[in-house]
Amino acid sequence: MSNSLSGKLPLLLTFCLFTSLLPASSSVLCPVIANNNYLANRDYGRDGSVGTSGRSGRDGRDGQNQTIFVDGSAANLDLSGQDGEDGEDGGHGYRPDCGYQPEKGNRDIHAANGGAGGNGGKGGDGGNGGSVTAYYNNLADLRKILVRATPGEGGRGGRGGNGTSGCNCRRRSWEVETCKGTPGSSDYKCTKKRYRCYNGRDGSNGSDGRDGSNGRLGVLSIVNGKEPLATDTPSIKLFIAELTGQKFILSKNKWNLRTGATSLLAPGSMIADEYREFEQRLEESFQIVWQEKQPSESFGNQSITVTLNDSKQVEVTFPDDLWVDANSKSENNLTTYNVNHAILKQDVTRLAVAEFADAGENLNLKIVDLAAKSDVLQTKFRVKFRARDNFGGFSDYKTVYEGDVPSDFVTRDYNRFILALGKLKIPEDALRPGTNVDIEVIATRLLGERSAKQTINWQSAIRKPK
Repeated sequence: MSNSLSGKLPLLLTFCLFTSLLPASSSVLCPVIANNNYLANRDYGRDGSVGTSGRSGRDGRDGQNQTIFVDGSAANLDLSGQDGEDGEDGGHGYRPDCGYQPEKGNRDIHAANGGAGGNGGKGGDGGNGGSVTAYYNNLADLRKILVRATPGEGGRGGRGGNGTSGCNCRRRSWEVETCKGTPGSSDYKCTKKRYRCYNGRDGSNGSDGRDGSNGRLGVLSIVNGKEPLATDTPSIKLFIAELTGQKFILSKNKWNLRTGATSLLAPGSMIADEYREFEQRLEESFQIVWQEKQPSESFGNQSITVTLNDSKQVEVTFPDDLWVDANSKSENNLTTYNVNHAILKQDVTRLAVAEFADAGENLNLKIVDLAAKSDVLQTKFRVKFRARDNFGGFSDYKTVYEGDVPSDFVTRDYNRFILALGKLKIPEDALRPGTNVDIEVIATRLLGERSAKQTINWQSAIRKPK
């Protein structure tokens, strides 16, 4: 049969791949072909599959937060957080299908590998203890309040599943003889080569799941009085267009942090040692005055965060891609924030070379600000000047100057800068017409505390002045 199939095996293999999708009875020739020496060179068997990973345990529920008005009556509050659930164990790896080892063959082969075990699931986190806010007139009355605001414990991580063993070879090695030439003639020669079968690798064990974190103890807050505190709004975040021209009221309940919470409550209470004591309520109005030439609507997708801190000062935070020059003043519980200039960061570094002119001590480089923001931004320049003059003995570029450009050598005409390169300490030979130059300009642009650098490269030959 092997002789009759020798020229048709590729076609039959294609047939086998197709019939593998059909019922087993539909494939008749494939078992025969599988034993043919054509397939004896392939690895055999089917690797085991990875076991399923265990599910993570659910987090424990936080204890309930509660507000109480202390009037001298005893109370017992259980605000404990729940424990997290344990993670599930990972499944064991699936055994490989070892199949039948091919008879000999002219290459090394490997048996199927075992399946790896699944990873264990993470344990659920423990819930936090609930917090309690107590309003009182007589601080000693808190000694009648028992509070248990214990945290839940984290669940245990699931164990990793075991990997399964790989398949073993029935025959570990064999020799194959190969002959060339015509039997009986002088050119007839036979050589033998030994081949091996390697056992399949054992599947690795799955990793154990991480234990869940324990929750936190609840926190005690106390307020001397019976009137409930109003809800505070210490921070707002709005688009610039929504903030401009309007007044907003920021409010903040200021608290002092103390220690010794359990000494204020009934013996046996379990709560965080650090507690909060209400000091006062802070309120401040806020208004933005927009003085930038571009309307605020031009920055419609930019948002501002405004926050009232414990010192009753208003802090304004702009996004990183918006540069602002502003000042503020506070008077009669109103903070006015004047925005003098606003520039998108992308417009800060839009400098480009406009002209490279003249020669010698009159050589200059003109740079234009395409965003037209140079009346607002401070700009400093640093130059690296490299020259190449084949006639003067320089066959490659050579750095002849590197340093800052003094402000005396920089002229600004609205949004155009003229750098007087010929005034710098550059050798005369490097400034004469015909010299090839490579110039690197690093422009540093500043507005308030923000700065950005832009590198501009320019290559040209110095031309004769007209």
